[in-house]
Amino acid sequence: MFPRLRRIGALAAAIVLTVTPATAQEEPFDEYLATVAQKARGEGVSQATIDRVFTGLTPHSRVLELDRDNVSSGGSVNPATGFAWMSSYLRRHNTPSRISGGVRKLAEVRPLAAEVERQYGVPAEILVAIWGHETAYGAVMGSFDLPRSLATLAWDGRRRTLFERELIDVLKMVDQGVPRDQLTGSWAGAFGNGQFLPSVYLRLAVDGDGDGDRDVWTSDVDTLHSIANYFRDAGWRTGEPWAVRAYVPNSANLAGIENRVTSPVCPRVHERHSRWLTVREWRERGVEPRAPIGDDVMAALFEPDGRAEPGYLLTQNYKVILEYNCSNYYAMSVGLLADEIAR
Repeated sequence: MFPRLRRIGALAAAIVLTVTPATAQEEPFDEYLATVAQKARGEGVSQATIDRVFTGLTPHSRVLELDRDNVSSGGSVNPATGFAWMSSYLRRHNTPSRISGGVRKLAEVRPLAAEVERQYGVPAEILVAIWGHETAYGAVMGSFDLPRSLATLAWDGRRRTLFERELIDVLKMVDQGVPRDQLTGSWAGAFGNGQFLPSVYLRLAVDGDGDGDRDVWTSDVDTLHSIANYFRDAGWRTGEPWAVRAYVPNSANLAGIENRVTSPVCPRVHERHSRWLTVREWRERGVEPRAPIGDDVMAALFEPDGRAEPGYLLTQNYKVILEYNCSNYYAMSVGLLADEIAR
Protein backbone atom coordinates (compact mmCIF):
# COMPACT_ATOMS: atom_id res chain seq x y z
CA MET A 1 0.00 0.00 0.00
CA PHE A 2 2.40 2.60 -1.16
CA PRO A 3 1.02 6.01 -0.19
CA ARG A 4 0.34 8.42 -2.98
CA LEU A 5 2.74 7.08 -5.58
CA ARG A 6 1.93 10.25 -7.51
CA ARG A 7 1.46 12.71 -4.69
CA ILE A 8 3.47 10.86 -1.97
CA GLY A 9 1.14 10.66 0.97
CA ALA A 10 0.65 9.57 4.52
CA LEU A 11 0.86 5.89 5.16
CA ALA A 12 4.52 5.33 4.25
CA ALA A 13 4.71 2.83 7.08
CA ALA A 14 2.45 0.52 5.10
CA ILE A 15 4.43 0.38 1.85
CA VAL A 16 3.69 -2.79 -0.09
CA LEU A 17 5.58 -3.27 -3.33
CA THR A 18 7.09 -6.05 -5.33
CA VAL A 19 10.52 -5.83 -3.79
CA THR A 20 13.42 -6.10 -6.16
CA PRO A 21 16.62 -7.73 -4.94
CA ALA A 22 18.76 -5.48 -2.81
CA THR A 23 21.71 -3.86 -4.52
CA ALA A 24 24.90 -3.48 -2.56
CA GLN A 25 25.46 0.09 -1.45
CA GLU A 26 29.13 0.66 -2.09
CA GLU A 27 29.25 4.37 -1.26
CA PRO A 28 30.14 4.95 2.41
CA PHE A 29 27.20 6.27 4.40
CA ASP A 30 29.03 9.41 5.57
CA GLU A 31 30.05 10.25 2.01
CA TYR A 32 26.47 9.91 0.87
CA LEU A 33 25.25 12.22 3.67
CA ALA A 34 27.84 14.78 2.59
CA THR A 35 26.33 14.69 -0.90
CA VAL A 36 22.84 15.18 0.51
CA ALA A 37 24.09 18.02 2.72
CA GLN A 38 25.44 19.80 -0.34
CA LYS A 39 22.08 19.47 -2.09
CA ALA A 40 20.25 20.65 1.03
CA ARG A 41 22.45 23.74 1.30
CA GLY A 42 21.62 24.46 -2.33
CA GLU A 43 17.94 24.49 -1.32
CA GLY A 44 18.54 26.91 1.54
CA VAL A 45 18.97 24.58 4.51
CA SER A 46 21.33 26.02 7.10
CA GLN A 47 24.59 24.33 8.01
CA ALA A 48 23.57 24.46 11.66
CA THR A 49 20.51 22.31 10.90
CA ILE A 50 22.54 19.89 8.80
CA ASP A 51 25.04 19.48 11.64
CA ARG A 52 22.28 19.05 14.23
CA VAL A 53 20.52 16.34 12.24
CA PHE A 54 23.37 14.49 10.53
CA THR A 55 25.99 14.41 13.26
CA GLY A 56 26.33 10.85 14.58
CA LEU A 57 23.79 9.43 12.13
CA THR A 58 24.36 5.79 11.16
CA PRO A 59 22.47 3.33 8.93
CA HIS A 60 19.65 1.43 10.59
CA SER A 61 19.76 -2.26 9.73
CA ARG A 62 16.25 -2.88 11.07
CA VAL A 63 14.83 -0.32 8.64
CA LEU A 64 16.41 -2.17 5.74
CA GLU A 65 15.02 -5.47 7.03
CA LEU A 66 11.53 -4.03 7.26
CA ASP A 67 11.81 -2.53 3.81
CA ARG A 68 12.78 -5.90 2.33
CA ASP A 69 10.18 -7.86 4.26
CA ASN A 70 7.22 -5.56 3.67
CA VAL A 71 5.54 -7.53 0.90
CA SER A 72 1.84 -8.13 1.42
CA SER A 73 0.95 -11.76 1.88
CA GLY A 74 -2.67 -10.66 1.92
CA GLY A 75 -3.84 -13.97 3.35
CA SER A 76 -5.58 -16.64 1.30
CA VAL A 77 -6.45 -15.84 -2.31
CA ASN A 78 -10.06 -15.61 -3.43
CA PRO A 79 -10.28 -17.80 -6.56
CA ALA A 80 -13.07 -15.61 -7.94
CA THR A 81 -10.84 -12.52 -8.09
CA GLY A 82 -7.25 -13.72 -7.83
CA PHE A 83 -6.76 -11.32 -4.92
CA ALA A 84 -6.80 -11.75 -1.16
CA TRP A 85 -10.27 -11.70 0.40
CA MET A 86 -11.43 -8.14 1.09
CA SER A 87 -13.86 -9.37 3.74
CA SER A 88 -10.99 -10.95 5.67
CA TYR A 89 -8.98 -7.73 5.54
CA LEU A 90 -11.96 -5.72 6.77
CA ARG A 91 -12.50 -8.04 9.72
CA ARG A 92 -8.88 -7.58 10.77
CA HIS A 93 -8.83 -3.80 10.40
CA ASN A 94 -12.35 -2.55 11.12
CA THR A 95 -12.56 -4.24 14.47
CA PRO A 96 -15.22 -3.43 17.07
CA SER A 97 -12.58 -1.62 19.14
CA ARG A 98 -11.50 0.52 16.21
CA ILE A 99 -15.10 1.38 15.41
CA SER A 100 -15.98 2.20 19.02
CA GLY A 101 -12.76 4.18 19.34
CA GLY A 102 -13.77 6.22 16.31
CA VAL A 103 -17.20 6.89 17.73
CA ARG A 104 -15.62 8.11 20.97
CA LYS A 105 -13.04 10.25 19.16
CA LEU A 106 -15.67 11.88 16.96
CA ALA A 107 -17.80 12.66 20.02
CA GLU A 108 -14.71 14.12 21.71
CA VAL A 109 -13.85 16.45 18.82
CA ARG A 110 -17.31 16.97 17.35
CA PRO A 111 -17.50 20.81 17.53
CA LEU A 112 -13.99 21.07 16.08
CA ALA A 113 -14.67 18.43 13.43
CA ALA A 114 -17.89 20.18 12.41
CA GLU A 115 -15.98 23.45 12.00
CA VAL A 116 -13.29 21.73 9.92
CA GLU A 117 -15.94 20.03 7.79
CA ARG A 118 -17.57 23.38 7.06
CA GLN A 119 -14.25 24.91 6.07
CA TYR A 120 -12.87 22.09 3.90
CA GLY A 121 -15.98 20.17 2.85
CA VAL A 122 -14.65 16.81 4.05
CA PRO A 123 -16.96 14.81 6.35
CA ALA A 124 -15.82 14.58 9.95
CA GLU A 125 -16.18 10.80 9.98
CA ILE A 126 -13.76 10.46 7.05
CA LEU A 127 -11.16 12.54 8.90
CA VAL A 128 -11.56 10.46 12.05
CA ALA A 129 -11.44 7.21 10.07
CA ILE A 130 -8.10 8.22 8.54
CA TRP A 131 -6.83 9.07 12.01
CA GLY A 132 -7.97 5.70 13.28
CA HIS A 133 -6.40 3.70 10.47
CA GLU A 134 -3.12 5.57 10.52
CA THR A 135 -2.35 5.70 14.25
CA ALA A 136 -5.28 4.20 16.20
CA TYR A 137 -6.41 7.77 16.99
CA GLY A 138 -2.91 8.85 18.02
CA ALA A 139 -1.97 5.81 20.11
CA VAL A 140 0.61 4.36 17.70
CA MET A 141 2.69 6.92 15.82
CA GLY A 142 6.00 5.06 15.57
CA SER A 143 9.28 5.37 17.47
CA PHE A 144 11.88 5.28 14.69
CA ASP A 145 14.19 8.27 14.32
CA LEU A 146 12.95 9.86 11.09
CA PRO A 147 16.22 11.32 9.76
CA ARG A 148 18.02 8.04 10.41
CA SER A 149 15.31 5.99 8.71
CA LEU A 150 15.09 8.29 5.70
CA ALA A 151 18.88 8.51 5.38
CA THR A 152 19.13 4.72 5.51
CA LEU A 153 16.49 4.21 2.84
CA ALA A 154 17.94 6.91 0.59
CA TRP A 155 21.51 5.58 0.96
CA ASP A 156 20.33 2.06 0.20
CA GLY A 157 19.55 3.32 -3.28
CA ARG A 158 16.58 1.18 -4.24
CA ARG A 159 14.19 4.15 -4.03
CA ARG A 160 16.67 6.98 -3.67
CA THR A 161 14.64 9.54 -5.60
CA LEU A 162 11.77 9.24 -3.13
CA PHE A 163 13.66 9.04 0.13
CA GLU A 164 16.40 11.55 -0.62
CA ARG A 165 13.68 14.11 -1.29
CA GLU A 166 12.04 13.28 2.04
CA LEU A 167 15.41 13.45 3.84
CA ILE A 168 16.07 16.96 2.54
CA ASP A 169 12.54 17.97 3.45
CA VAL A 170 12.94 16.73 7.01
CA LEU A 171 15.98 19.01 7.24
CA LYS A 172 13.76 21.86 6.10
CA MET A 173 11.29 21.02 8.85
CA VAL A 174 14.04 21.43 11.44
CA ASP A 175 15.12 24.66 9.77
CA GLN A 176 11.53 25.89 10.19
CA GLY A 177 11.56 25.18 13.90
CA VAL A 178 10.38 21.58 14.35
CA PRO A 179 12.38 20.24 17.34
CA ARG A 180 14.90 17.56 16.46
CA ASP A 181 13.67 15.31 19.26
CA GLN A 182 10.13 15.40 17.85
CA LEU A 183 11.22 13.67 14.65
CA THR A 184 10.07 10.14 15.35
CA GLY A 185 7.63 8.03 13.40
CA SER A 186 7.35 4.98 11.17
CA TRP A 187 10.32 3.08 9.80
CA ALA A 188 9.57 4.55 6.37
CA GLY A 189 9.51 8.18 7.44
CA ALA A 190 5.86 8.99 8.16
CA PHE A 191 4.91 10.78 11.37
CA GLY A 192 2.20 12.38 13.45
CA ASN A 193 -1.47 11.52 13.87
CA GLY A 194 -2.05 11.44 10.12
CA GLN A 195 1.30 9.86 9.21
CA PHE A 196 2.51 12.51 6.80
CA LEU A 197 5.81 12.36 4.99
CA PRO A 198 8.01 15.47 5.30
CA SER A 199 7.19 16.69 1.78
CA VAL A 200 3.46 16.53 2.56
CA TYR A 201 3.93 18.23 5.92
CA LEU A 202 5.77 21.13 4.30
CA ARG A 203 3.10 21.54 1.61
CA LEU A 204 -0.19 20.74 3.32
CA ALA A 205 0.06 20.74 7.13
CA VAL A 206 -2.04 23.52 8.66
CA ASP A 207 -1.67 25.63 11.80
CA GLY A 208 -5.35 25.32 12.61
CA ASP A 209 -5.25 27.00 16.02
CA GLY A 210 -3.08 29.91 14.93
CA ASP A 211 -0.34 29.39 17.51
CA GLY A 212 2.42 29.51 14.90
CA ASP A 213 3.11 25.76 15.03
CA ARG A 214 1.81 23.08 12.65
CA ASP A 215 1.61 20.45 15.36
CA VAL A 216 0.30 17.24 13.80
CA TRP A 217 1.66 15.23 16.75
CA THR A 218 -0.29 16.50 19.76
CA SER A 219 -2.83 19.06 18.49
CA ASP A 220 -6.26 17.75 17.51
CA VAL A 221 -6.94 21.08 15.81
CA ASP A 222 -3.86 20.98 13.59
CA THR A 223 -4.33 17.27 12.92
CA LEU A 224 -7.90 17.59 11.63
CA HIS A 225 -7.18 20.75 9.65
CA SER A 226 -4.16 19.11 8.04
CA ILE A 227 -5.89 15.87 7.05
CA ALA A 228 -8.84 17.87 5.70
CA ASN A 229 -6.51 20.12 3.72
CA TYR A 230 -4.88 17.02 2.27
CA PHE A 231 -8.24 15.69 1.10
CA ARG A 232 -9.37 19.03 -0.30
CA ASP A 233 -6.10 19.34 -2.19
CA ALA A 234 -6.63 15.84 -3.64
CA GLY A 235 -10.04 16.84 -5.02
CA TRP A 236 -12.68 15.81 -2.49
CA ARG A 237 -16.19 16.61 -3.75
CA THR A 238 -18.39 18.01 -1.01
CA GLY A 239 -21.76 16.34 -0.65
CA GLU A 240 -20.83 13.22 -2.60
CA PRO A 241 -20.43 9.87 -0.82
CA TRP A 242 -17.17 7.94 -1.15
CA ALA A 243 -19.22 4.98 -2.41
CA VAL A 244 -22.59 3.33 -1.92
CA ARG A 245 -23.43 -0.33 -1.51
CA ALA A 246 -25.01 -1.72 -4.67
CA TYR A 247 -27.25 -4.67 -5.44
CA VAL A 248 -26.00 -6.44 -8.55
CA PRO A 249 -28.52 -9.14 -9.52
CA ASN A 250 -27.67 -11.97 -11.91
CA SER A 251 -29.90 -10.27 -14.44
CA ALA A 252 -27.81 -7.07 -14.44
CA ASN A 253 -26.34 -6.14 -17.81
CA LEU A 254 -22.60 -6.03 -17.19
CA ALA A 255 -21.54 -6.35 -20.81
CA GLY A 256 -18.75 -4.01 -21.84
CA ILE A 257 -18.12 -2.53 -18.39
CA GLU A 258 -14.47 -3.60 -18.23
CA ASN A 259 -12.04 -0.80 -17.52
CA ARG A 260 -9.85 -0.44 -20.61
CA VAL A 261 -7.86 2.51 -19.29
CA THR A 262 -4.47 1.75 -17.74
CA SER A 263 -3.79 4.06 -14.83
CA PRO A 264 -0.28 5.56 -14.74
CA VAL A 265 -0.40 5.23 -10.95
CA CYS A 266 -1.14 1.99 -9.10
CA PRO A 267 -2.56 0.22 -12.17
CA ARG A 268 -3.34 -3.02 -10.29
CA VAL A 269 -5.55 -1.04 -7.93
CA HIS A 270 -7.55 0.71 -10.65
CA GLU A 271 -7.84 -2.24 -13.01
CA ARG A 272 -10.15 -3.91 -10.51
CA HIS A 273 -12.78 -1.17 -11.03
CA SER A 274 -15.21 -1.08 -13.94
CA ARG A 275 -15.43 1.71 -16.46
CA TRP A 276 -17.08 4.88 -15.18
CA LEU A 277 -20.79 5.41 -15.89
CA THR A 278 -23.42 7.67 -14.38
CA VAL A 279 -25.53 6.22 -11.60
CA ARG A 280 -28.49 6.56 -13.97
CA GLU A 281 -26.69 4.32 -16.48
CA TRP A 282 -25.97 1.77 -13.75
CA ARG A 283 -29.65 1.74 -12.82
CA GLU A 284 -30.57 1.17 -16.45
CA ARG A 285 -28.26 -1.85 -16.44
CA GLY A 286 -30.02 -3.25 -13.39
CA VAL A 287 -27.48 -2.24 -10.72
CA GLU A 288 -29.35 -0.70 -7.80
CA PRO A 289 -27.69 1.65 -5.28
CA ARG A 290 -28.62 0.86 -1.68
CA ALA A 291 -28.09 4.40 -0.39
CA PRO A 292 -28.92 7.90 -1.66
CA ILE A 293 -26.73 9.07 -4.55
CA GLY A 294 -27.44 11.44 -7.42
CA ASP A 295 -28.30 9.97 -10.82
CA ASP A 296 -25.69 12.15 -12.53
CA VAL A 297 -22.81 11.11 -10.27
CA MET A 298 -20.09 9.23 -12.12
CA ALA A 299 -19.35 5.87 -10.52
CA ALA A 300 -17.39 2.68 -11.09
CA LEU A 301 -18.65 -0.74 -10.05
CA PHE A 302 -16.39 -2.65 -7.70
CA GLU A 303 -17.12 -6.18 -6.51
CA PRO A 304 -14.07 -6.79 -4.32
CA ASP A 305 -14.84 -10.42 -3.50
CA GLY A 306 -16.56 -11.31 -6.78
CA ARG A 307 -20.16 -11.89 -7.79
CA ALA A 308 -22.71 -12.82 -5.12
CA GLU A 309 -20.67 -10.76 -2.64
CA PRO A 310 -21.19 -7.11 -1.70
CA GLY A 311 -20.79 -4.70 -4.60
CA TYR A 312 -20.12 -0.96 -4.46
CA LEU A 313 -20.50 2.03 -6.73
CA LEU A 314 -17.33 4.05 -6.19
CA THR A 315 -17.21 7.81 -6.70
CA GLN A 316 -14.45 10.34 -7.28
CA ASN A 317 -14.10 10.59 -3.51
CA TYR A 318 -13.00 6.96 -3.35
CA LYS A 319 -10.16 7.95 -5.67
CA VAL A 320 -9.28 10.71 -3.20
CA ILE A 321 -8.93 8.14 -0.41
CA LEU A 322 -6.65 6.19 -2.76
CA GLU A 323 -4.50 9.32 -2.98
CA TYR A 324 -3.84 8.90 0.73
CA ASN A 325 -2.88 5.26 0.29
CA CYS A 326 -3.10 3.56 -3.09
CA SER A 327 -4.73 0.31 -2.01
CA ASN A 328 -8.29 -0.91 -2.49
CA TYR A 329 -8.06 -2.68 0.87
CA TYR A 330 -7.10 0.55 2.61
CA ALA A 331 -9.61 2.77 0.82
CA MET A 332 -12.51 0.38 1.38
CA SER A 333 -11.67 -0.04 5.04
CA VAL A 334 -11.42 3.73 5.58
CA GLY A 335 -14.73 4.37 3.83
CA LEU A 336 -16.57 1.60 5.66
CA LEU A 337 -15.04 2.61 8.99
CA ALA A 338 -16.26 6.16 8.38
CA ASP A 339 -19.75 4.82 7.68
CA GLU A 340 -19.72 2.89 10.96
CA ILE A 341 -18.46 5.90 12.92
CA ALA A 342 -21.23 8.07 11.46
CA ARG A 343 -24.07 5.69 12.36
